Formats: sequence, structure tokens, C-alpha cells
Amino acid sequence: MSIAQELGVDADVVLYLKTPPDAATLRSIIGKLEDPATDLVRRDSLWKRLGLTEADAATDDQVVELLVRHKQLLQRPLLVTAEKAIIGRPKDRVRELLS
Repeated sequence: MSIAQELGVDADVVLYLKTPPDAATLRSIIGKLEDPATDLVRRDSLWKRLGLTEADAATDDQVVELLVRHKQLLQRPLLVTAEKAIIGRPKDRVRELLS
């Protein structure tokens, strides 16, 4: 968000744990995503605790299902414009998209 403010870009921040994206929203994001859809899923301690493997997040449908069931696995920050969506890592990608 600080990069958006620095660049003077008006941005809406969505707190994904309070208002998680539904399946339709996730599909819309995937349709705009420059990265593979599977990159939307974090491979963190929850991933390990759930016993997930790469085969569990191999397709768009699997990614959507996983993220609807386990919103904490959503990779962030995620930036979405009318035409594009990116995962904001590294931070330079955020600056590039918003410039």
C-alpha cells in the first residue's frame, strides 16, 4: 500500500481474512493473472499441516477450491487492476504495475 501512496495511486485494500474472495472472484483474478494460477497458493506451515502436495494445486479449479476452503493460503500481496493481476513479490512488480 505504501508504494501506491508514494505513486499517488488510489487503491482499495481488501482484508482477505475478513472478506475473502469467493470462487467467482478468484476465477476472475486467475483470468487476469500474469503468473501461473498455482502461484496464488502459499506453501507455508498451513500447507504442510494440511498435508498438501503440488498435485493438490495443479489446476485452476483446484486452486480455487483450496483458496475458498483455506483463505489463509492466499498469496499476498495480490494486486488487481481492470486488466491485470499480479502477485506483488518482489515489491518492484508492484511499482511496475502501478507506474
